[in-house]
Amino acid sequence: GHFIDDSRLAGRPAEIFVGKMFKMEVWETLLASMRIGEVAEFWCDAVHTGLYPIVSKGMRLIAQGKDPLEGQRHMCGMGNMFNYHSTGFPELDELMRTPQPLIFIMELLQVGDPMSYQRESWMMEKDEKLQEVPILHMQGNTLVRQRQFRKAASKYKEAILLLKTVQSREMPGDIDYINLGRMIIPLELNYCQCMLELEEYYEVIEHTTELLEKHKDCVKGYYKRAKAHAAVWNEKEARRDFNMVAHLDITLASLVSRELKTLSECMKEKYWEEKEKYWNMLEKKENKNEDKEREDDDEEEDDEVDQQNEDWESLEKVRLPLTLNLSQCMLELKQYQQVVELNNKLLKKQKGNHFSMKMRV
Repeated sequence: GHFIDDSRLAGRPAEIFVGKMFKMEVWETLLASMRIGEVAEFWCDAVHTGLYPIVSKGMRLIAQGKDPLEGQRHMCGMGNMFNYHSTGFPELDELMRTPQPLIFIMELLQVGDPMSYQRESWMMEKDEKLQEVPILHMQGNTLVRQRQFRKAASKYKEAILLLKTVQSREMPGDIDYINLGRMIIPLELNYCQCMLELEEYYEVIEHTTELLEKHKDCVKGYYKRAKAHAAVWNEKEARRDFNMVAHLDITLASLVSRELKTLSECMKEKYWEEKEKYWNMLEKKENKNEDKEREDDDEEEDDEVDQQNEDWESLEKVRLPLTLNLSQCMLELKQYQQVVELNNKLLKKQKGNHFSMKMRV
């Protein structure tokens, strides 16, 4: 046999609420026979393990911080199994097709008072989830004021997941579905602002892009994505998004103008730095080759020619991308004469190189 699941790998113990018609009723019976701290092994016939694949899928989703009912319709567990044919996990699908006896090794860590337990989001009813959202929103705002952006982002994300879970139960296009989508927008924007503060720019780009696919007129979404693109030197994308902000809200035109000016200055500074870097690298390579040629003067003629050829080929392989990168920087800095001179030299050695010809043109 082999292990199917190990809840210890999830970093937190599994929890069962006795008497809540849990899908694996046999587990309630088994656990009720155990003492706290006891580890026991139970062999269960296939008649008691038929729904284990669905239970396992739910536990795996919970471990990932997702809703264990994700993707299910309003019907019993067995109905969902037949409706979808697959759990999304090959080993569980095989177990669904051919139910087998299973051995469960359980350790009873503690028995808690149900009245003292703080329920997780996936256990809440729709109204409870909706009531929890503004609380999480306010907690996030408080943490932002304290500049605890990581914790604030966690609160916003939790609220977003609650709303998305409720929304997934609604019919797309219905008024409730649309309203829930609108409620998600400020939370997503707050989350993205936290990520900007934490300099996690690609996370911002991913979330704002997803948001803008659904809400194409979200000005703040374009603005935050533009800031993220600018931070990772995506100049074209940043300009496009900043211009979209001004297009959607003319009152922000002066702000956009300042942002575009700042972007141009930052990009120019970057190109200068890269120009210096590539120029220095080229000089080092050429000096190294000259030094090597001097050393080779003391060697036999045949060996000298072979070594020079090898060094020259090695240098040329490095020179080409460096020269092209340097040329691109100079183009951005509008130093056109230097671009022509650089690529004239390159084309003498690499005739027909279309990248170099394009730069020169």
